[in-house]
Amino acid sequence: MNNSNQTNPYRTSVGGQALIEGIMMKGPQSYCVAVRSPDGGIDTSVTPTQPSKWNKIPVLRGMVNFIGSLVVGYQCLMHSAEVAMPDEEEPESRFEKWVNDKLGEKAGSLLTTVSAVLGGGLAIVLFMILPTFLTGLIGRFVPLGAFKAAVEGVLKMVVFVLYLVLISQMKDIKRMFQYHGAEHKTIACYEAGEELTVANIRTKSRFHPRCGTSFILIVLVVSIILFSFIPWRTTLGRVGLKLLLLPVVLGISYEFIRYAGRHENWFTRIVSAPGLWMQRLTTAEPLDEMIEVAIAAVQPVLPADREEAAW
Repeated sequence: MNNSNQTNPYRTSVGGQALIEGIMMKGPQSYCVAVRSPDGGIDTSVTPTQPSKWNKIPVLRGMVNFIGSLVVGYQCLMHSAEVAMPDEEEPESRFEKWVNDKLGEKAGSLLTTVSAVLGGGLAIVLFMILPTFLTGLIGRFVPLGAFKAAVEGVLKMVVFVLYLVLISQMKDIKRMFQYHGAEHKTIACYEAGEELTVANIRTKSRFHPRCGTSFILIVLVVSIILFSFIPWRTTLGRVGLKLLLLPVVLGISYEFIRYAGRHENWFTRIVSAPGLWMQRLTTAEPLDEMIEVAIAAVQPVLPADREEAAW
């Protein structure tokens, strides 16, 4: 059955993430990592998941899911690196050796969690804290007055877009963005109710409203709107307040992206449009071999009844 022309098209909760020469797809009860190995085969691993007790609490579930996605995403990324580049092992650092000696089998889990948190922290510094400090610096030389929050908002967007433009020039990132496109196209094909074949998937759009790029952009927009109503007393004070309210910003942003993923109307089209535009930087048309990996990743996590995967 093809649902692509219905007034209320089928929307699925199935989502994914591009990896190094691979893709992670998450379904209602499990997630699967599929990676193209050096010998040309596709390595797959399926991990069962348990529904979070926070999923029924609006706003709060956004923060919980964000942290969980960071940790799982980093684990999958490291796994893909091990499969795709088995001979490119880095020497163990003194810190890693100390952790392994002290914690044994738990060391890997701890290091993964710490790395994911540090990655999230870097994003916070780049997209939330840096623009605030730059605005404060500009304010020392130019009287910004009531336009301080507006300047901060513009700088947030500039830093975000510049970051995407710069990393998109890296060869490995370009391939990852192609896998990102394969992920989106495969989900679009599944939502259309068509058979998951390379030929069918190739015709679908590489842009999707529930993309992580769209989520980050919505986080930035929500933070700009929220902090435009808060007085700017000191730069450090504003940074502290932004960190304190970050869970609220993430929670509200998650509800926006969740609503946009489940509905098709004028409001969701407006909310989704900037993120879809930005996906022109973070996705690219995939090769057929990449689509094959996406199919291998998504098939194990799809339930027999499509309604179980409905959003």
